[in-house]
Amino acid sequence: MQTISHTVALLVVAIVVAILARRMRLPYTVGLVVTGAGLAALHADVGIGLTHEFIYAIALPPLLFEAALFIPWPELRPDAVPILTLAVLGTVVSAVAVTAGMVWALHWPMAAAVTFGVLIAATDPVAVIALFKDTGIEGRLRLLVESESLLNDGVAAVLFALVLVWLGGDAVTPAGIALALAKTAGGGVLTGLLCGGVAILVAGRTTDRMVETAVTVAAAYGSFMAAEQLHMSGVLATVAAGLLMGNVGTLTRDERPFVLEFWTFAAFIANSLVFVLIGVTVARIPFATFGGVAMAATILIVLLGRALTVYPFCAAFRWSCWAIPAAEQHILWWGGLRGALGSALALTVPEATPLHDQIVIATFGVVAFSVIAQGVTMQPLLRRLGLR
Repeated sequence: MQTISHTVALLVVAIVVAILARRMRLPYTVGLVVTGAGLAALHADVGIGLTHEFIYAIALPPLLFEAALFIPWPELRPDAVPILTLAVLGTVVSAVAVTAGMVWALHWPMAAAVTFGVLIAATDPVAVIALFKDTGIEGRLRLLVESESLLNDGVAAVLFALVLVWLGGDAVTPAGIALALAKTAGGGVLTGLLCGGVAILVAGRTTDRMVETAVTVAAAYGSFMAAEQLHMSGVLATVAAGLLMGNVGTLTRDERPFVLEFWTFAAFIANSLVFVLIGVTVARIPFATFGGVAMAATILIVLLGRALTVYPFCAAFRWSCWAIPAAEQHILWWGGLRGALGSALALTVPEATPLHDQIVIATFGVVAFSVIAQGVTMQPLLRRLGLR
């Protein structure tokens, strides 16, 4: 009962923040993080904490499913090559670049650098999607950003699972990596398609909007939990289920608007709770023990890793039908926010990992900078580039 009352109180705070942020023309997510930090500074008892379980079991499924549900496959298919390139190869390049930077600049041991490099490599779909909805980006750019963030989220989760195996002392061989990728990524996608397919069959037998909505909820959470229980990627499972149900006529024409509005509302609730709790957590992190110079260097390293993800790969498509204008490349780079996903992965790093506390502090420092600094400057950058 007390948890419910605290949750309702946080939602009331989020509503007030949403109204004020809209009037002040600030990104909603930035207002939530700052508000959460303020609550922590006032020693307010928020009742719930930002844990891996909360993010994975409650927040991520609706956020991922809602984003995938709104992505039209006919528009996604023409840009599949650049999206997959940025999401897969780009995530690997970013992880390697950040790892090298942490070893060279901050003299971290390889185990700590690899762990941090992988968990911080992927842009967080929770943060990115919320930001671009607030800033009003539409068309191909928004499709590129949302699709890439959804897919490289899954790639980062797979890489992080491999790192955990390595940290556990198990041998990591090429054959083992291939098997893990097939099981985690491929298995997650197949699980999502299976759950989505079953949901389509069930939803096709009714025209009741409540039943159809309930079916989509079961598909979103069911695909995620089933994949995680089977040690597969719950993220990719939920994304696959959402894409399938959003593009294969799952919803009747008359009831589709109701279902989509429900998921928009569900994503708003999940976003509100996640970003307020990120603010609360950030305010309680002992950044002084990490050092201001070290934190600044870490943020620059992460930004450089993101730049190496975007600009070289986009240059490869310059003379093709997949060419991405320079202005949009800048948005892809600066819009590569980190948020709930990186926080969740950092909270699961084994205690025995070298520099465990520093990994957590560095992660939340990057999250705070990306959500606040990059979030606040995104609208001016869009206007500067003429993309609004």
